Amino acid sequence: MKSTTSNGSFARLFADYGMLLVLLLLGVFFSAATLEEQHPAGAAGARQLARDISRQFPPGASVLIAVRDTVEDAEFARELGTRLEAAGLVVTETVNGQPADIRRVLTRIAAGQDQLAVIAANQTTASWAVLQDAATDFPALARAKLVWPRSYRWPNFLKADNLLNIANQIAVIAIVAIGMTLVIITAGIDLSVGSLIALSAVVCTLFIRNLAGAEHAAAAGMVWCSLAAVGVCGVVGLFSGAMVTLFAIPPFITTLAMMLVASGLAFIVAQGQSIYQVPDSFIWLGRGSSLGLPNAVLLMLVLYAAAHFVMTRTVLGRYLYAVGGNAEAARLSGVPVKKVLLFAYTASGALAGLGGIVMASQLKSGSPTYGQMYELYVIAAVVVGGASLSGGEGKVLGTLIGAFIIAVIQNGMNLTGVESYTQKVVLGLVILGAVLLDILKRRGWQWLRRERVSSSQEAPHAADRPSNGRPFDPDKERGSSRSNQ
Repeated sequence: MKSTTSNGSFARLFADYGMLLVLLLLGVFFSAATLEEQHPAGAAGARQLARDISRQFPPGASVLIAVRDTVEDAEFARELGTRLEAAGLVVTETVNGQPADIRRVLTRIAAGQDQLAVIAANQTTASWAVLQDAATDFPALARAKLVWPRSYRWPNFLKADNLLNIANQIAVIAIVAIGMTLVIITAGIDLSVGSLIALSAVVCTLFIRNLAGAEHAAAAGMVWCSLAAVGVCGVVGLFSGAMVTLFAIPPFITTLAMMLVASGLAFIVAQGQSIYQVPDSFIWLGRGSSLGLPNAVLLMLVLYAAAHFVMTRTVLGRYLYAVGGNAEAARLSGVPVKKVLLFAYTASGALAGLGGIVMASQLKSGSPTYGQMYELYVIAAVVVGGASLSGGEGKVLGTLIGAFIIAVIQNGMNLTGVESYTQKVVLGLVILGAVLLDILKRRGWQWLRRERVSSSQEAPHAADRPSNGRPFDPDKERGSSRSNQ
């Protein structure tokens, strides 16, 4: 009994957190696969070097910064100088130029009375002979220590910029996947979300260009235009839900038709071209950042927190699961099935519209080609996250994990040099594996064993079957022959 209980607890634990374990294992794998020697540069290298110098030298020590005359090196020198002065060190001079320029400055310092403690450079300029031989060529500078950002081994996958890039790139898919989760939990499907992304982006940018003042649009005008675009997509989702509930058209057919309709409308509204007459401030949602995170990621997290609350703490959430589990039983229990389905499809359309706004903000334009194939990635995120295509099962947070699993796989394959064609094969196998795990989880591993045993049993020989098609029973046949005698 105790063993059975422990096995059941393990099964529940794996069902709830199995995908999170998969995500962690993928992170470990790609971290090991992308472990390389890192050479800090730019602002990151300056921050590391400033920490090292402030630890080794007391406040008041004089520092010479020597770098090349490039944009990246200028950023390095500016960040390094700011941080060194904040730590109490004295930056005597910053040289941006060639070896000859650095030699002239060293000659002037060596001829003066200043005592130079540190020569700070990046890895490129630190290898120049004028700095390597400074102690020999300029005896007065023999005590000056040449320092540069030290290299270290670290996975490219775990770089902060790469992790933020993963989160920012998956934001649109993850936002749209919330609505898809609601639909799939009700045993439906929504194939129109990719086209609704394009429609929303086109409608929003068109309204900004024609109604809000194009490049001079105010923030309030852009907000209203964005809400209007989300509303348009919500109406499309409501129409899909009405077709499913009122006329019992299968969700696959209904949303397939609306996918084509929404895509056609996007091309008609945009006249087949991109709309880019939007102000620079329009990128605030897609490219801006707050609290150290991209705004799109913050929006994604807020939406998932709200969706998790709805699905776990409200009557509406219980209704969604009840409809997906058994719609007829839910109706007989008093659940307003049609209203619940209308809500699910409307929410899916509106969230797809919001995803289109985020994409338009990221790309600073609207195009009818946006969102192509996104419905497949969204469905994949929901399925990989543990939702059952049969309905009645799934979690919003599981969808978020599924979205990150897909993003991590794609990003890891990009970092390891896997070609795009192979990436499609891998992603397809991941989706297939997730669906297979869902089937085995619902039916149980014992089902697979029974299927194997039953298939191994041989069927009765044709000679043992009577002509009427009933199975041959020797005892009954012997009894029948005696009665006939």
